[in-house]
Amino acid sequence: MTLNTIEANQARQALDQYDEIWLFGYGSLIYKVDFPFTHKQPAFITGWARRFWQGSHDHRGTPEQPGRVVTLIEDAGNRCDGMAYKVTADVFEHLDHREKNGYLRHEVALHLIEPTGDITQKLGLIYIADQDNDAFLGQTSEKKIAEHIAKSSGPSGENAEYALLLASALRTLNADDDHVFLIERYLRSI
Repeated sequence: MTLNTIEANQARQALDQYDEIWLFGYGSLIYKVDFPFTHKQPAFITGWARRFWQGSHDHRGTPEQPGRVVTLIEDAGNRCDGMAYKVTADVFEHLDHREKNGYLRHEVALHLIEPTGDITQKLGLIYIADQDNDAFLGQTSEKKIAEHIAKSSGPSGENAEYALLLASALRTLNADDDHVFLIERYLRSI
C-alpha cells in the first residue's frame, strides 16, 4: 500500500450511512484536537494494543528519517484507552489528510466511559496503520524505539514531544500503557 491513503479512506465508508459518527483517538488525536466535535469523552476499545511501530514521514519525521508514532496491533486480551469524539462527516476531509501516512479508517466497537462510570457501547471509526503499509517500521525493543524517537523530527515538531505528550495525556485519562510509559522513561534518560 502506498504511503498516501487519502483516496483509499474516502472510498472506505459511506459516512452518510451513520446516524452519529464517533471517532476514537488513541495517539495524537487524544491531545492534538485540531478538528471540530460536538462531544468528547474517555473511551476504550478491546482486542488492540497501542505500539510505536508506525513510521512518520510527514509529521514527526521525514522521508529520509521517519519518526515513530503509534498504531494498533491486534491483541485479544488488551484494552486500549483513548478519547472518543462525536463528529460530523465533513471532519474527515481534514482527518483523512492528517492521517494519510499509511492509516486506514476502520469500524470498531467503542466503549464510552460515562461520568457515572457506566459504559455505553457505540460503533466508532478509528485510523489504524496495518503492518502491510509502506511506512510500517515494526517491532523492536522500547529502548531502541526511544533512541529512534530521540533523533527524529519533522514538520509537526520533535518526535520526542509526540511521545511525551501522549504519555501525559494517557496519565490524565488514568490509562495504563506499559509500552508508552517505558518509552517515555527511556526518552527522559537520554
